[in-house]
Amino acid sequence: MRTRATAFAPASCANVAVGFDLMGFALQAVGDHVTVSRIEEPGVVRIAAIEGLEGLPLRPEENTAGAGLLMMAKKLALPFGFEVRIDKNIPVGSGLGGSASSAVAAVVAGNALLDTPFEKLDLLPFAAEGERVASGALHGDNVAPALLGGLVLVRAIDPPEVIDLPVPKGVTVAVVLPKLRIDTKEARKILSPELSRKLWIEQSAHLAGTLVALFRGDVELLRRSFHDVVIEPQRAQLLKGFFPVKKAALDAGAIGCSISGSGPAVFAFAKNKDEAEKVMIAMRDAFEREGVEVFGSWTSPLDAKGAEIVDETSKVKP
Repeated sequence: MRTRATAFAPASCANVAVGFDLMGFALQAVGDHVTVSRIEEPGVVRIAAIEGLEGLPLRPEENTAGAGLLMMAKKLALPFGFEVRIDKNIPVGSGLGGSASSAVAAVVAGNALLDTPFEKLDLLPFAAEGERVASGALHGDNVAPALLGGLVLVRAIDPPEVIDLPVPKGVTVAVVLPKLRIDTKEARKILSPELSRKLWIEQSAHLAGTLVALFRGDVELLRRSFHDVVIEPQRAQLLKGFFPVKKAALDAGAIGCSISGSGPAVFAFAKNKDEAEKVMIAMRDAFEREGVEVFGSWTSPLDAKGAEIVDETSKVKP
């Protein structure tokens, strides 16, 4: 019986413009590693170490990696507990699903220590509980792609139902992360609790058009539909330079561009990898023209792998 396991979970982009709290995709770039070991205290979860970032909570109920494991231990009435070591590589408040990555990696590693492990999809409620700690809301648009990989739509969390979305051949994402921090809880607080009928219909049409475009492989329909008229206009005020960056991406040939999660990361879809590289450079340059320093930038396929058990000594990234 395994007594220790290390899991890697990738970064992710959530909302995907038209699918607030519903859609997300895994990002083949960076991610978090979490090592979980069995301990003899039943039901106890102990955060032993956090590397890579300072100031994160060590109390398991306040830690994204710890909360999901606590839920797992309670639900199963486990005769053992978990000790957790977290290796953070995703900056806090980046909009790249850092909290989800830790939550997912923790439950995947913990699952490997169970006498009867869950199927991967059934880990979603545990990972989502970890995400709730960070965002203050229960949603799966980061945890689902970090867990399962690819571009997905989360129809339900408990019981979990996640729909894999096809991607038009060649479509690649470009992501740019400026040196800014946006707190997810604060970014949710600024959102209006009310929505006009006009905006609801318009956003619904864009979501439906995007989904149809993905299943048809219709890039031009995707281009026409990829517009967030509800969340993006509200959150753009938190992200200096967003609209010039978005214009630069579209001028460079992007299919669509929006804010990743709460931001500040910005992503854009492009027809292929070469186009994605051009779009990425255009977004970087636009941020710099706005006086915003860039932390990092990446391109990624939209079928990136989800979480997996890895060799804890090599810490292999996908």
